[in-house]
Amino acid sequence: MKLRGRRECQECGERWSYFETGEITCPACESPRSIAIEGPSEHTAGTASFDLTPVRTLIDTKPLREVADAAADHTRPYLRAVGFIEQNELQPLDETVLAASELRRVGRTFGRLLQPTDAETQYFLTLLRGADDGERPAPEEVPETFYPERGLAITASVSMYRSELRRVVNEPEPTLDRALSQLDTHLKRVNALDGEINPKQSERLVKAVQDIGEYVRSDDETALTRAVERLDSLERLE
Repeated sequence: MKLRGRRECQECGERWSYFETGEITCPACESPRSIAIEGPSEHTAGTASFDLTPVRTLIDTKPLREVADAAADHTRPYLRAVGFIEQNELQPLDETVLAASELRRVGRTFGRLLQPTDAETQYFLTLLRGADDGERPAPEEVPETFYPERGLAITASVSMYRSELRRVVNEPEPTLDRALSQLDTHLKRVNALDGEINPKQSERLVKAVQDIGEYVRSDDETALTRAVERLDSLERLE
């Protein structure tokens, strides 16, 4: 959406950035009477924080299935508020978004398992321990039970990022256009497989789109070359 970020209070004259507070109410005098003092900027980034501490405190008092459901529920407000454009500038696809998206799916699946294995339990707990700090288990640590959850979490996050990238890149140059076309093809394939691919492959999608984002932000040709190489390697694995 396009927002007028800089505002001025009509009561006390205070000026502030809507992008920092997420409010049109004056931070100095709390008056709701403010006006925009600059043109609109593309802005989709939210202000929601992500802190799993309240869920982690349940581990000692609740069955682990209930903790898993609570963890999945806890990710929703954060993921709903996620955006990657801040004042017209594309931001990176960060690990916290990826981890939260995976925890939402792993939490739901874990809560339905009748007899979780030690590996499945450990994986869920590891994700719960570090997701709000952007920490995800390495691809080789993902139990096969959670291959679909890892794959679908990645495609959901990458698709969201891809959609926002379109808002800041109207006419991609040929190499970028090719990379985005390949990316779209891989996203469709993984979704058609319900996420059931080796996590090492799905991780290449993450790295590729992060490289694409780096190219868009800084015009780094090396990053775009890396993205194309990663996407080409995925095609050779099909």
